[in-house]
Amino acid sequence: MRLASIGIALVGLGIAAYLTIVHYAGGSPVCAIAHGCETVQHSSYAKLGGVPVALLGLLGYVGILASLWRDDEAGRTATAFLSLLGFGFSAWLTYVEVGKLDAICIWCVGSAICMTLLAALSIARLLSAPPLGRPA
Repeated sequence: MRLASIGIALVGLGIAAYLTIVHYAGGSPVCAIAHGCETVQHSSYAKLGGVPVALLGLLGYVGILASLWRDDEAGRTATAFLSLLGFGFSAWLTYVEVGKLDAICIWCVGSAICMTLLAALSIARLLSAPPLGRPA
């Protein structure tokens, strides 16, 4: 589960890095499927406290990857916490896309899928860990 989580987090990191670069370059993301990426990227919801949401995602994926470096109770707990936080934030952003902006960004959907998978894997990994004090 840990290797799968690393792979998924790397995909999410790539998505967030691309959207962060596009944001700071002042461009619009390539959006061949849903055609709502520009609407989402340039909306008032694309920043939180002046910080681009894409950059927050990038930092989130970096944090998840850093927590996956450790294969102990603290690392599993940190991964679960960060993944659940990212999942909740992604769920809210998906609501904003559909309910407020009436636009779907396929890159955002991809990131939300990554966070959903990471949350599920991290919880499963945390719950399947051996009890404290007993070797794996």
